[in-house]
Order: sequence, then C-alpha cells, then structure tokens
Amino acid sequence: MRPAPSLAIDAELGIPEFRAIAAILQDEARITLGEAKVTPVQSRLAKRLRQHGLGSYRDYLRLVREDEVERGVMVTALTTNHTHFFRESHHFDHLVSQVLPRLKTKKQPVRIWSAGCSSGEEIYSVAMCLLGQNAADANWIRTADVRLLATDISQPMVEAVRRGVYPQIAADAVPLAYRGRWMRDAAEGVAMADQARALVTSRVLNLFDPWPMQRRFDVIFCRNVMIYFDEPAKRELEGRLVKQLTPGGFLYIGHSERLGRAEEQGMRSCGQTIYRKDEAAA
Repeated sequence: MRPAPSLAIDAELGIPEFRAIAAILQDEARITLGEAKVTPVQSRLAKRLRQHGLGSYRDYLRLVREDEVERGVMVTALTTNHTHFFRESHHFDHLVSQVLPRLKTKKQPVRIWSAGCSSGEEIYSVAMCLLGQNAADANWIRTADVRLLATDISQPMVEAVRRGVYPQIAADAVPLAYRGRWMRDAAEGVAMADQARALVTSRVLNLFDPWPMQRRFDVIFCRNVMIYFDEPAKRELEGRLVKQLTPGGFLYIGHSERLGRAEEQGMRSCGQTIYRKDEAAA
C-alpha cells in the first residue's frame, strides 16, 4: 500500500514550479507574476493541494496542465480581488457632476461597463450614482434604456455581483443618502436594493478574449487592472477599451495607472486618471 502524500501545508513552492505557474497565468490571463510573489502564490494554492491530496507543487502543476477545470480554478485563486464601495471617490464625484447630466439627456441607450469588476462594489457604486439620493432622482431611469455590465475572469466574483450581498462593514464606505435608499439589511450584512440590481448584468470575461458586446459604452471603469499586465498587454487592452467607447465617452482607470498614447488614440485627460474620447472619433 502506497503511503499517503505529505500534508500540503508542508509543501514548498520551488522557483522552477513557480515560474511554470507564472507562465500558465501569463498565457491564460496575461497577468505577470514576479518572483517576489512566491510566498503569496504558495499560500493561495496550498488549499488546492490539500483538497486534491497532493504532497507537492510539482504534483499540482502536473494536475493543472492536464485538467482544464483546475487550471481555471488556479487562475481564479491567483487573481487579486480587492475593492470597496466608492473606491477613489473623485471618480464618482466626476461621474455625478460631469457625466450624469449628459446621460440623462441622451436619446440613445446608456451603457456602462465595469471591466474587472471583482465582487461588484464598483458597479453598484455606479448604479447608486445613477439612481441618485432619492426616488425623484431615479425617475429618469424609468423611461431610459440604462444597462450596466460587470465582467470578471473569476466565476465566483461574477456570482457575488449577481447576489449583491455584502458584509455590514462594507457599507461603511457608502454615503449615507445612497446607503439609506439603495441598500437593505440582510442576514449576511447588507443587500443591494432591487432597483440597483435590476440595472446590472454580470458575466465571466477574460479581457484578452474576443468581446461579445455589440454596443459601445458611454463609460468604462477599468481600474487597478492593468497594473497586473506587462507593457504589451497594457497597450493592447488600452486600445481595445478606447475602441469600445462611444465618441465623447469616459474611461476611468486606477490611481497608479496612466493611459499611454492618449492623444494618439483620440483621448484627452479631464481629471485624475479620467479620460474622455474625442467627440469626433470614428
């Protein structure tokens, strides 16, 4: 009888195995991992080793190469999902003061995309901004065609958006007027009101796969996503995001990110990490 493998908690992630895992992550999601990330990668994947009864990361790497489902689980496990409501609040101030008046008078459908949405706090912050602080503020949505799209590479994150339920402490970052109007107490904390959830559709999407969206977007939030990609991947994604914007549309990116070749792509800065597409852009 073969002895049981050693407990995964005792396994160490060697540099050769780390590099192989990093290469898979780069191939699957274009995410770049430096060797400084060995310890967090080991920590995140230890649970997977235990679940499969594996005694080494070499064994786990063999499984990942053979099993497409587990490969997807690994990519999800190594994807950073840190977010909160109204993160980088100046973006939402700009959305309300500069963008919302334009959307309210728009004759065509209104489309907004949260690319790399994580667990949904960003897209629901957007939804609350559109709905406003009281019922009267939300009246315009009843007669308009407004849809918000939230996408992420992680299926569990997409499911979290669909549930729209968050820990009580998460609601502390929500301005009181929005919180009182568009959140409800729930057994697990707070739940987004039906009016907010009705605006949002969530889907699994790898940002480097073909995009199925037929319409272009008035607003795209893609924040603190590009920091995980190398320069060629960043430039590729930037170009695709710009093309997916309507003329005059707005792109919000993370506080440590910059849009390369902005003017060349028909974009101009109109605030801290906020860009607007030229109205005349084809």
